[in-house]
Amino acid sequence: MIRVWIADDHTLFAQGLSRALDNLPDIRVVGIAASGSELLDQIGSQPAEVVITDLEMPGGGGASVLEGVEETPVIVVTMHASDEQRKAAAEAGAAGFFSKSAPLTTIAAAIRAVAAGERFDLETEEGNDELLERYSQPQLDPGAASLTEREKEILRYLAKGVSATDELAELLFISQKTVKNHLASIFQKLAVSDRTQAAIEAIRLGLAEDE
Repeated sequence: MIRVWIADDHTLFAQGLSRALDNLPDIRVVGIAASGSELLDQIGSQPAEVVITDLEMPGGGGASVLEGVEETPVIVVTMHASDEQRKAAAEAGAAGFFSKSAPLTTIAAAIRAVAAGERFDLETEEGNDELLERYSQPQLDPGAASLTEREKEILRYLAKGVSATDELAELLFISQKTVKNHLASIFQKLAVSDRTQAAIEAIRLGLAEDE
């Protein structure tokens, strides 16, 4: 799971981007700040793998973010994507630079790329399309990716509200003990502690749909 902070004083944009990213199976927004200083005050208590920031904000803009989170890659997403701002972002050490008009798929791919240690060429953009294409698909956590077909089947039932051990056993034609063993494995792989959390995670990961 890639944890993301968003710093942007345009509340509607920040909230909209947050909701859109949270609908993806491999990205979760852990916080929204209205300025660079607010983000720097809070990111220590809620770490993230990637920061998205605007450049110009009251109370501290993207430059302060880039200076203050040296260990975390920063993607600049701005309304005014001019050559001058692109150059400023590059000089400040941004890992990526995109316009707010960029599609969600582009922003999501950029997040995955920089989380994996990649950096975009902010000067020429040569090769950026190839990099975005390489990270265009969600990357499931190893635990979620290792779920067996039987475990996915149980998760689909949990997402539909079927959670009793005896019901699951009857539907799957297996023993209750086997159901409990599968559930224990699911909890471990998804890092959850109960059936409700497993169902929520299954829906978020897109595993609740019948195949």
